Amino acid sequence: MKRFQTYHISEDHKGLSLEHYLKTILAYSGRTIQKLTRLNGIKLNNKNVFLQRRLQQGDVLAVRIPDDRSYGVLPEKGPVDILYEDQGVIVLNKPPHLLVHPAGHTSTGTLANFLAGYFQQKGDVITIRPLHRLDRDTSGCIVFAKDSRTQTFLEKGLSDGRFKRTYWSVVEGKIEPASGIIDMPIGPHPTLPNRRAVDINGERALTRYTTLKASEKWTLLELNLETGRTHQIRVHFAHFGHAVVGDKMYGKRSPLIDRQALHAKSVTFVHPASGQLIEVQAPLPPDLAKVIDD
Repeated sequence: MKRFQTYHISEDHKGLSLEHYLKTILAYSGRTIQKLTRLNGIKLNNKNVFLQRRLQQGDVLAVRIPDDRSYGVLPEKGPVDILYEDQGVIVLNKPPHLLVHPAGHTSTGTLANFLAGYFQQKGDVITIRPLHRLDRDTSGCIVFAKDSRTQTFLEKGLSDGRFKRTYWSVVEGKIEPASGIIDMPIGPHPTLPNRRAVDINGERALTRYTTLKASEKWTLLELNLETGRTHQIRVHFAHFGHAVVGDKMYGKRSPLIDRQALHAKSVTFVHPASGQLIEVQAPLPPDLAKVIDD
């Protein structure tokens, strides 16, 4: 099935030729534009159009998205909690205790398999493209791109700070000061291959935190990641003796919750088609809400 990405021409871009807009604003190469033209893959206001046509404010440009040939994983029927979806992006609410993508000896039963099953049920062949990862036991927002151009755009947003992720976490003890920045590099653990550790020779890792609620035994934090290192939040707070509650890898088991108390609360990104700022939030899962309310 042919899929098109639509773009609404703003006042800033009126008067540009269609070819100039495709090359400079959407960053299409001349070769790609020629191929799209041959395939009738460029339409303006639902009609084929010459490349030298001058754009007007309010015009609707539709550009064909190259067809994917596979899902990249085995499609399976399973729960998919959709928080946001459009032509280029889908944001899911990942439950805890579920892998995002097949890894190691696990090839089925992951969120990626279930998302592929959802696309298959709709009659679409869309390769599964997660923009970031969540640990098996972390819940909340995770973003997938539906095509390679959207993936490239959003990945650039991750690297330049336009794609923002906010987490909520319950950590052990009372945090002082109540808000601040942890700027400590993270690298491989010196003896345990599956873990990470604060390491002066590691990659820069920066976590901003704010206290939302506190008791004598734990603190609820809102966290913003300036970098995306593996296990970043878990490593940073464990390093200071405030491990994420229930984190069996970097801390200890907890009677309060049977996983690490970490939730991807929201994602915010600039949409590649509309240029609008999109914010998506995931509700707290019952197990974490219970910890906070008790």
